[in-house]
Amino acid sequence: MRSYDLTPFYRSTVGFDRLFSLLDQAGSDGSPGYPPYNIERTGENAYRISVAVSGFAKDELSIVAKENTLTIKGEKVANENSKSEVLYRGIAARAFERAFQLADFVQVKDASLENGLLHVDLVREIPEAKKPRQIAINAGTPKAQVIESSVAA
Repeated sequence: MRSYDLTPFYRSTVGFDRLFSLLDQAGSDGSPGYPPYNIERTGENAYRISVAVSGFAKDELSIVAKENTLTIKGEKVANENSKSEVLYRGIAARAFERAFQLADFVQVKDASLENGLLHVDLVREIPEAKKPRQIAINAGTPKAQVIESSVAA
């Protein structure tokens, strides 16, 4: 296991605390690989997370977006009315919880379940106030500011 010390970066940067915290979490994640998933870029500011949830119905899945975390949970509901006996279970139907850290201004746009895959579409919408803007450069020398004071007699 590799261990990285990010302390020098904390001392020499300002405003990157969240980034370094995410790097610390990534190194010690230890989360299992179930269920498998893909993260795709579908456009300049559009993304799709596809999670393999074969055997799960729509009402057995939940998607929660809170702050900068997207959490997908699946919990199989036991079917007590079934009279069949499973001789071999090759399709995993265990409960899971998978969390994804979202960047700033990334929001969930849509979710769909098709062919055993849960697709969650994301879009990054940067507010106008946060977008870069062009600053005009004035030519010439700056004029000295004169402060006038009135003396009351």
